[in-house]
Amino acid sequence: MIRTGEEYKQGIRDGREVWVDGERVKDVTSHPALKPIIDIRARIYDMAHEERYSGDLTYVEGNERHSTFYRPPQEQKDWHDKIKAVDQVMKDIGGVVTRVGDETIGEMWSLTDGRDVLAEIDPRFAANIDRHIRAVIEKDIFHVSANTDPKGDRSLPPQQQDPDLMVHVTRETDAGIIIRGAKYETAAAYADQAYLKPTVGAWANEKLSDYAVGCIVKMGARGVKHICRGGFANRSSARDYPLANRFDEVEALVVFDDVLIPWEDVFFYRHTRAAQFVRSTLHRYSAFPYVLRLLYTADMMIGAAMWNAKQTGLDKLQSVREKLADLVCYREGINAHLTASIAMAEKSPGGLLMPQQSMLYAGRVFACSQLPAMMHIARELCGGQICITPNADAFDAEGSGKWLNKFYSLNDQWQADDRRKLLAFARDLLNSDYAGHRLTFVQFAQAPHFNHLAAVYNSFDFAGPLDFVKKSAGLSDRIDGAKS
Repeated sequence: MIRTGEEYKQGIRDGREVWVDGERVKDVTSHPALKPIIDIRARIYDMAHEERYSGDLTYVEGNERHSTFYRPPQEQKDWHDKIKAVDQVMKDIGGVVTRVGDETIGEMWSLTDGRDVLAEIDPRFAANIDRHIRAVIEKDIFHVSANTDPKGDRSLPPQQQDPDLMVHVTRETDAGIIIRGAKYETAAAYADQAYLKPTVGAWANEKLSDYAVGCIVKMGARGVKHICRGGFANRSSARDYPLANRFDEVEALVVFDDVLIPWEDVFFYRHTRAAQFVRSTLHRYSAFPYVLRLLYTADMMIGAAMWNAKQTGLDKLQSVREKLADLVCYREGINAHLTASIAMAEKSPGGLLMPQQSMLYAGRVFACSQLPAMMHIARELCGGQICITPNADAFDAEGSGKWLNKFYSLNDQWQADDRRKLLAFARDLLNSDYAGHRLTFVQFAQAPHFNHLAAVYNSFDFAGPLDFVKKSAGLSDRIDGAKS
């Protein structure tokens, strides 16, 4: 089945413990900091029921309709269908939202690929993987991911400081394991469940560790506490900050205070080899929708910069066109990596079709590492007025409004109101607190840059370049170009 927006909202009105700015939230669906993004997620659910969208956002299997986002990819068409579904959503909501479920279900598919390895290490939990993947599909669950711990002093192992700084198992019971600790999670306060996995490096040469645990945590479970950062929504007028007031995906420090995880929700436990294996393959699918989101960020920067250049006639200048071309190259570079990763897609160990790994990971490095420079180019093209333009109330006021409307009107086509709207949009996209937050989010949301580069290194086939140089340089046959 596919849920409606109201069914989704009702599902998260489960008495969960959520705190925002020191206040215990009574209803997450109506709290000012959370309501806008929850409404967006509900809208995505409702879109799947509308005739104009249902063909792209859903598929039918066994007389049941399911979400296109959660369909395990078996062929190239499945990936193209997912791209089309994302395109429909982004254009309908008019912005970019990263955490809606499709970018985290891929981490579950990675578990499928490692099912045999995990079963070899500990056969108790392999069936849990299959069941949970089906549950997400059949129940249309809003599923997020829990990666980063507070960590504390990283020069010390967790056992030599407060053990709760990293999530760990405190004891086993007949019903399941009991966990303590905390994770930073985006969208946790308004999601159904999270896939919790460890941070690699919590152990040294240990084969077994209470910190090596992977499981599903229900976000409304007893002992789960969501301590959210203050939201950007409703801090100021939506007319002045149109993106921050609609698309802020609120993060939380999610505290696990003796939370029971039933055995059927455990994927691996104690074996550090299992945890390391899972982390090494975690993003082989989820990196795709994550990078795809940045394509829409690039489109917003191009659109904002191009409209600002057009309104003043600067789009005719060669120097302006060159900067716009830089933005286009960035956008098309992302598109090329994504397109090539599908065209060169390969079968995974679990029988799914995964994007070609080195191409996908190289695209992630390109998209994330170049974003700061592209944002600055967009700022240059939008000009200094994005940081000095008064707010909307000043344009409305009788005393100041007549002057602002005079000096912000350019011609019959560009009157002050449209120009102010464009400048406010560009400011929120490039200069605001929300813009800075999003930039930092991109740098770390799927691990920091050095991990991105490590993924490229580990997925690239070096045999070709080594063999090419061996032959070109006339190196002896004693050298094996395929070995590292």
